[in-house]
Amino acid sequence: MSQSQPASGPRPAAPSRRTVVLAGAGTAAALLTPGLAAPAGAATRTAPSARDARQPYASYWFPDSLPDGTPGDGITWRSLKAWHPGSDPDLPFNTASVPLADRFTPVPANTTARTDQARITSLVAFGNTAGNPSQGSATADYYALNHWAYIDELVFWGGSAGEGLILAPNAPVVDAAHRNGVPVLGTVFLPPVHHGGDLRWTRDLVQRDAAGRFPLAAKLVEAAVAHGFDGWFINAETEGGDAALGAEMLAFVTDLRARSDRAGLRITWYDAMTVRGEVGWQGALNDENTALFREADSMFVDFRWTPETLAASARTAEAAGRSRYDLWAGVDVESNGWNAPVDWDAIIPADRPHTVGYGFYRPEWTRSQLADDARTPDRFHAADQRFWTGQSLDPARPDRTDSWRAPATAVADRSTVAGLPFATAFNTGHGLRWYENGRVTSDAEWNHLGVQDRLPGRRWVVRTEGRRPSVGFDFDDAWHGGSSLLVDGEPGAPVTVELYATRLPLTRRTVVELTHRTDPGSGPVTVELAVALREPERPGDPVPYTFVPAGELRAGGTGWSTATLRLNPLSGTVHALGVRLTASGPVRWRLGALAVRDRAETPAAPAGLRITAASAGPDGTDLRLNWHRAPGAPRHYELHRVLPDGTRRFLGATAGTAFFVPGLRREPGEKTARFQVRAVGELYTTSGAANAAHRW
Repeated sequence: MSQSQPASGPRPAAPSRRTVVLAGAGTAAALLTPGLAAPAGAATRTAPSARDARQPYASYWFPDSLPDGTPGDGITWRSLKAWHPGSDPDLPFNTASVPLADRFTPVPANTTARTDQARITSLVAFGNTAGNPSQGSATADYYALNHWAYIDELVFWGGSAGEGLILAPNAPVVDAAHRNGVPVLGTVFLPPVHHGGDLRWTRDLVQRDAAGRFPLAAKLVEAAVAHGFDGWFINAETEGGDAALGAEMLAFVTDLRARSDRAGLRITWYDAMTVRGEVGWQGALNDENTALFREADSMFVDFRWTPETLAASARTAEAAGRSRYDLWAGVDVESNGWNAPVDWDAIIPADRPHTVGYGFYRPEWTRSQLADDARTPDRFHAADQRFWTGQSLDPARPDRTDSWRAPATAVADRSTVAGLPFATAFNTGHGLRWYENGRVTSDAEWNHLGVQDRLPGRRWVVRTEGRRPSVGFDFDDAWHGGSSLLVDGEPGAPVTVELYATRLPLTRRTVVELTHRTDPGSGPVTVELAVALREPERPGDPVPYTFVPAGELRAGGTGWSTATLRLNPLSGTVHALGVRLTASGPVRWRLGALAVRDRAETPAAPAGLRITAASAGPDGTDLRLNWHRAPGAPRHYELHRVLPDGTRRFLGATAGTAFFVPGLRREPGEKTARFQVRAVGELYTTSGAANAAHRW
C-alpha cells in the first residue's frame, strides 16, 4: 500500500458526548451497523450468571478467539465479538452516570503556563486488567487521581495476553473524570510476542464479515456507548504483520472513525504498527503512520522521539491539516516519576511555542513509589502534588531551579465550576472513614472515585506577607465523605488561600455556606470569604478579591459550624472563590464544605431498591443491589444498613444505580437485614429512602 495518503479533510461535527454518554444498549444498537452474529465456537469461559453475587470488575475481552488452556484464578476469558449488553450481568455496575462537563480556562496563575498550546494525556493502570473493581473497594490505598485541571485525556491503561486485550474503564474513574470535563478512553492492546502476543488477535480485530464490514469496530463503539466512556486508545504492537495486514488495519481504523464520529467518541493511535503492517516505533509522525493518524483524534508518539523528530512531527501534522497538539510526546514516569530525565525544551520550550502535547506513561508512580506500609492517603497526596505542581507546591510560585517541569508550570489549569448550585466537601474519593454531617458513620477504609468532589484546580496558591502555612487534604476529620481541607501553621499575617476558578452568576438570592472548624492546638481565627468579580489582567497577577466577613472561630476543638453569607451587595459573575484567615497565633483551621446556591434543594428519592443476587461464603454474604435512578440529577447515592437498634451504618456510595456489598454478617437477634438507598443532591442534601430487605 502507498505510504502517502490523501488528506481526509475536516470531519463532520460529531454529536456532543453529553448527548450520548448516558446512552444504554438500545441507543448503542441504533448507532451501529449490524455486524455478524457470534460464531458458535466463541463461548465465554467461567462467565458469571445473572444470579451470581460475586464482585463485579471492569469489563475486559479478547477480540474474538480465546487463548489456549485455562484462565488463571479470578480471570474470565470473554470474546468481545460474542458480547451483548443485554446479557452482561455486570454492565449495571460498570455503566458511568456523569455526563462529560464543559470546561473553561481562567487566566493562568503564573506567567509560564500556556492556555492554547500543549495539553496532557495520562496513561494510568489503576489495577491489573482483571482486577479493577466496578464500584470501589475497602481500602484507602488507591490511586485517587484528582489533578484533572491539567489533563486533556485519560487512558484507562491495561490489557494482557493472559487476561484480556481490550479493557473498558470502570465507572468510578469515568464519573470522576467527566465531572471535571476529561474524556476517558479504554485500551485495545495487541501485545508484543515476548509478552504473549499472537498475530491471530490482530487479525481477529480487523476481520470482515460477508458484507465487507468490520464487526469488531461496531462492537468497540457499542461497548463504549453502553458503558458510558469516550473512545479507545489503540496500541497494536504484535510483530509479524505485512502490507496486507497494514492495509486492513488502516481500513479498520477508518471504519472505527466513522462509527465513532456518529457516537461522539474519540480515538488515539499509538505509534507502533505502521501502514506496512510492521511494528516499528517511529518516535515521530512520518510517512509510516500519518495515514493512521489522520483517522484518529490524536497520536501517542513513542518514547524514541528526539528534539528533531518532534519538530518534524509538528510540521507534518500541520501539513496534514491538523494541530501539532494532537500529538502526545511520550514521557515515561513509571519507574522514576519526577526524577525521570526529560528533554522538556524539546516538548514545551520556554522561549517559543510549545512543539507538541505530551503524555505521561504511568503517573500512578506517585502511589507505587511509596513503601507498602507508607501508602497512606496523606503521603500519596503529598507526592501527587509534588508531581503535578512542582517542588514549590504553589502554582503561582513555580520553582525555576526544579529539573522537573511540573504541569502547573507549563499548562494552564481548567475548571468546570460554571453553574449554580455548586458545592464541595473536599472529598478526594478515598478515605480512612466515612463521615456524614461531621459524624463517623463507617470506620472502614474505602475508595470510590465516582463520589470524588470537584476539587480546587490550583493546589495550593497561598498569598501572605507572613510565613506560608501548609495547606492540603486531611483524612483525620471530615464533614462529608473522607477528607477535608486543613490549613496548619503560624503565619503571623493574614493568609489568602485560593480555592476555585468559577463562572458563577450572582443573583439577589445567592448565598455561600462555609462549614468549618478549628482543631485542637489552634488559636482563634477570623475567617473571610474571598470573592473575585473579575479575573486578573495578566497571567501571574494576584486575583482581585473582595472579602466578605464569615465570623471568628474560637480556639481549637469547638466543633463544626456553618456560616451563611449573603452576596446580594455584589453583582455580576463570581470568577474565583477563596478564603482569608487572620490570627495572631497558631492556626489549625479546617474547611469541611463550601456551597454556593440560589435556593435550597432537596433531591427526589430513588425507587425500586432490590437485591438482585446473594451468595453466602466463609467471609459472609455478598449482595448485589440495584435501584431506579432518581428524577433530576443527583450528585450520587448513599447506601446504608439499618441496624436492629435503628441506627444506620454506611455501606457505600456511587453515582450509578447498582452496588456490590461484600461480606455482610448477621447482627445478634437479627432475622432480616434492612437496607436503604438515598439520593444526595449537589448541596449534599439527602432524599427520602428506598428500602429493601434480605432474610437470613
